[in-house]
Amino acid sequence: MRSSRSELLEVYETLLNAYGEQNWWPVDLRYHREMGSDPREEIVIGAILTQNTAWKNVERALDNLKRAKLLSFEGILKTPVGKLQELIRPSGYYRQKAERLKNVAEFLNPVSSVEKISREELLDIKGVGRETADAVLLYAGNRPFFVIDAYTKRIVKRVFGIEGSYEGLRRWFEDNLPKDIKLYKEFHALLDEHAKRFCRKKPACDKCPINHLCTQP
Repeated sequence: MRSSRSELLEVYETLLNAYGEQNWWPVDLRYHREMGSDPREEIVIGAILTQNTAWKNVERALDNLKRAKLLSFEGILKTPVGKLQELIRPSGYYRQKAERLKNVAEFLNPVSSVEKISREELLDIKGVGRETADAVLLYAGNRPFFVIDAYTKRIVKRVFGIEGSYEGLRRWFEDNLPKDIKLYKEFHALLDEHAKRFCRKKPACDKCPINHLCTQP
């Protein structure tokens, strides 16, 4: 099993050179300046909306919330659930997600609480799983929790020959990477970008920038 820090960092550096900085999580800073809202609230809202859907669908839902001037915890909490469901419909599972948004907006209000709230407290919120909790902690709270998603699992299995539980893979990354929040953010985003470009369900290995590191024949 290959799991050394140097090999994991080599994957990171190779992907960074191939794709450049992803600067994830994307937020509309101009909108928040004009509205006087906190960009971290958009990150939390996006983390809920991205559950079980593609990011392009999340963007459509976020755009709807921005046009309605409701892209904030205050906006989520004051909006009738039926109207909220319609606004976020493009993200799919809109009934469940409307309920989850209200739960999270109430629990994390003010959003500065993401700087100190425990992971266990986040996981106690109905509709917040491990991936969502870690995304909130990392991208909104600037805390060193590595996010594991389906893309990450796929790449780790192919490149390193490693399979494991969510918690096992999260610990594997955190044990083998320096506690660098920017690196965590960029690495997760780069893995997602790589999975979309090359390491798809049916991989395009010929031009893959890390095919020389891959254990998959």
